[in-house]
Amino acid sequence: MTDHADIVVIGGGAAGVGALRTLADAGRDVLLLEAQDRLGGRAHTVHIAGMPIDMGAGWLHSAPKNPWVGIAEARGFTVYRAPARWGEQWREIGATKAEQQALWHAFEAFMEAMRTPPPSDCAADLLPPNGEWNPALDALSGYINGAPMREMSAIDWQAYENESIDVNWRVEQGYGALVSSHAAWLPVVLGTPVTAIDTSGRQLRIETPRGSITANSAIITVSSNVLASGAIRLPGHDAILHAAAQLPLGLADKLFFTLEDADDVDDNAHLLGNPRSALTGTYTLKPLGRPLVECMLGGEGARAMEKEGLNGAADFAIGELVHLLGSDWRRKLRFVAGSAWGRETYVLGGYSHARPDQHAARAVLRAGADPRIRFAGEATSDGEFSTAHGAYNTGVAAAKALL
Repeated sequence: MTDHADIVVIGGGAAGVGALRTLADAGRDVLLLEAQDRLGGRAHTVHIAGMPIDMGAGWLHSAPKNPWVGIAEARGFTVYRAPARWGEQWREIGATKAEQQALWHAFEAFMEAMRTPPPSDCAADLLPPNGEWNPALDALSGYINGAPMREMSAIDWQAYENESIDVNWRVEQGYGALVSSHAAWLPVVLGTPVTAIDTSGRQLRIETPRGSITANSAIITVSSNVLASGAIRLPGHDAILHAAAQLPLGLADKLFFTLEDADDVDDNAHLLGNPRSALTGTYTLKPLGRPLVECMLGGEGARAMEKEGLNGAADFAIGELVHLLGSDWRRKLRFVAGSAWGRETYVLGGYSHARPDQHAARAVLRAGADPRIRFAGEATSDGEFSTAHGAYNTGVAAAKALL
C-alpha cells in the first residue's frame, strides 16, 4: 500500500465511489480506503441460486433524475422499469380496497400536516390521537426512514426532494454490483479501516492497521453511525461528531425466500403483512419476475427482528405470509438470505434520519471543520438522504469542491 496520495477517499460506498471516479477522471492522484473486503457499502449484491439479490439498496429511487440510471446504461447494466407496486395489496388479501384507501388517506393527511408549520418537529405529534392507522403509518416510517415516528424530525422528512419520487426502477444485475463496477480499475485498497486522522501537520496523516498515509486532502464518506461511534479519531472535530450523532442510521433489513409453484403469482405483486401493526413486513412477490419473495422490515420491526436473529426473523415473515396466503405457502417458501445492517461493524445501520429539531445537522456535517477534509454520504444531503443517488451526488460534490 502506498504511503502517500494527493487525496484519500475514506469509504467505498456510493459516495466514496462517486468521489473516487470524479477525481480519477480529472487526473488527480487519489486513493480509496475501504474497511470491508468489498466495495458498495450499503449497496451489496449477492448471488443466490444464480440470481442477483440486493441485500441493501435495491431501488433506483427518483429514477428520471437518478445518476445511477445513466451510469448503469453506460456500463451495460439492464434497468428494469416495471413500476413499484407498494401502494397495492395484491388481490386485496389482508385488506379490502376500502381499507387500503383509508390507510393511504391517513398517510396523505399526515403528509399534509407536515406541509404546514407544525407545532412540534416530532413526526409522531402530527398523528391523530389513537388513530386507527397509526401503527401502519409507523410501519411506513420504518420503511421510508428506518425509524419510528417518535424519533423523526418532521422538518427533515418534509425536506426530502419529492421530484420524480413515484418513479422507482431496479437494476437487473444488482444495485450493489453497479456501484462496485463504477470503481473498476481505480486505486482501491480493501480491508483497510481508517482509525485516526492527524490534522496537526501541514499534511494529513491517515492511520490504518496497515500503516499510515499522508495526504493533502481527504473525503470521509463513512456512515453517520460509524462517525458518531468514534471509530475514526478526529481531534478538533467534536461538532462534526455531535452532528453525526443527531443523524443516526435507522434500520431497514431484508429477507429473501425462494418460491416454488409461482406461476399463479403476479410479477412484482405487493403485500403489507399486517396493516394494523407497526412491526409488520412489506413483501414483494416475484421481484423482477423471479421465483423469490423479498421481505423488508424497517424501524421497530427491524429492531425486533435483529434481536431475534435471521432465523427468527424468517419464521416471523413466513408466519405473516402463511396467515395471508394460506398454509400451503409454508412448503413453497425456503429462506435463503437476509441482512442485519445494525450488526455490520463498518456500517452500523440502514440509512440516516434527523432527530426532532436536528435537520440542520446535515449542513453542519457537510461543512466540516477543516478545509482539507470534506464529508460526504447520504447523511450530508439536505434533500436526497437515505438513497444511493443522494450519497453519490454528495461524493461528486465533495470531489469537485477539492478540484
